[in-house]
Amino acid sequence: MTVPYYPPSVWLMAGLDPVLIGVALVLGWKADQFGKLFIVAIVALAVSVLASWILTGIGLPWPAPVGHDLPTFFPVRTVAAFLWAVLGYGARRVIAPRT
Repeated sequence: MTVPYYPPSVWLMAGLDPVLIGVALVLGWKADQFGKLFIVAIVALAVSVLASWILTGIGLPWPAPVGHDLPTFFPVRTVAAFLWAVLGYGARRVIAPRT
């Protein structure tokens, strides 16, 4: 049995999942401490995988599908969720700093 090969574009799409980006940015924006971004990343990952799984199960096309015979790319999604959360956290500090 050989290990399946997935092109880099598939790996990239896992990190650019729209649900992952939206959840991570919004929760990163609302986080009041940098340490909470790890929790934000876990929540964004969970919501993203669940949404992708549901949409793939329904049969809708999705940029980063999740299924029993499809790759989930958890490491890529986790790192991407953290980076998007950091971006949301940083944007809040620059655009609308709290007083």
